[in-house]
Amino acid sequence: MESELTSHHEPSAAVEGGQLYVVSTPIGNMGDFSFRAAAVLREADLILAEDTRHSRRLLDRYEVRTPLLAHHEHNEARTTPRVIARLQAGEAVALVSDAGTPLLSDPGARLVRACADAGIRVVPVPGASALLAALVASAIEAERFTFYGFLPRKGRDRKDLVSEIARSAHAAVVYEAPGRVADTLAELAEAGANGRLAAVARELTKQYEEIRRGTVGELAAYYAAAAPRGEVVLVVSGAAAAEASADDDTVRARVQALRADGLSPRDVAARLATELGLSRNAAYRAAQQAGDESEED
Repeated sequence: MESELTSHHEPSAAVEGGQLYVVSTPIGNMGDFSFRAAAVLREADLILAEDTRHSRRLLDRYEVRTPLLAHHEHNEARTTPRVIARLQAGEAVALVSDAGTPLLSDPGARLVRACADAGIRVVPVPGASALLAALVASAIEAERFTFYGFLPRKGRDRKDLVSEIARSAHAAVVYEAPGRVADTLAELAEAGANGRLAAVARELTKQYEEIRRGTVGELAAYYAAAAPRGEVVLVVSGAAAAEASADDDTVRARVQALRADGLSPRDVAARLATELGLSRNAAYRAAQQAGDESEED
C-alpha cells in the first residue's frame, strides 16, 4: 500500500506561488491537524482567517508565523479583489475558517469562485469536517445525503426546507444552534418525520462528545426537557429508506414477483431501488437473499 500512497512527483515545498489553498482546521481536538496543513500555513505568504483571534490560538500551537488577514462574510466582497491581485502577483494564500472545512456554512465561496474565473488554481487541503464526522457516527444509512447547513431561523424559507427534509428520500444533515435543537426536531416531527431515525451529534472530537440516537419524535421530547450544550449536528434518515425497511413483507413480495418474471438479482435490485427507495446495497441484499431462498426450495 505504501507505493500506492506515496507520490514520486511531490514538490519539495508545501506551497507554490499564485495558488489558493483551502485548508481544513480542527473542529475541536487540536490533534486533528495534518502535517500537510501545518506546512502549508507556515509556507504561505498570507492566511485568510474568519476570526484572526480565534485562528491565532491554533497557529501559535503549531508555530505558524504567517501574516493573518480577516476574511469573513461582512468583508468578503471588499477583500476578494485584493486577494486576487496578490495571487496574480505570485503569492501563495491559504484560507481557513474558525473550525473544519472552509465554505461549508463558512465564508470563502466568493473568493474560490473569483479564483476559478481568473484561472487561479484552488488547492484543497483536506481535514476535519463536522458534517462527515456526524454522518459516519450516526448509524444512519447515508449512501446519499443532502447537507442543509444552518436552516433559516424563521419564515417561509425555513418552513419550506423543513418540509423538504421531511419528504427527502435520503439522509439530511443540518447544523443547528443548541437552543434551537428541540424546536427544529419538533417542526420536523410535525412535518411528517416523527418516526424517522435521527441522531444528534454534539461537541464532536471534544471532551464531552455525545451522539444520541432515536426517532425524530423521541429526540424532540428529550431535548425539549434538556437543551444540549455546544455545537450540534443533526442527521435525519431518508423517508423512502425508512419506509422500505419498516415493511419487509412488501420488499419480499416484490422480489418474488420480479424473480418470477425472470429478472436477475442485479435487475431486481435496480427495480427495488427505484420503486421502493431502498439503497443500492440493501436492494441487492434483498434480491440475493430471495435468490438463495428459492434455490433452497
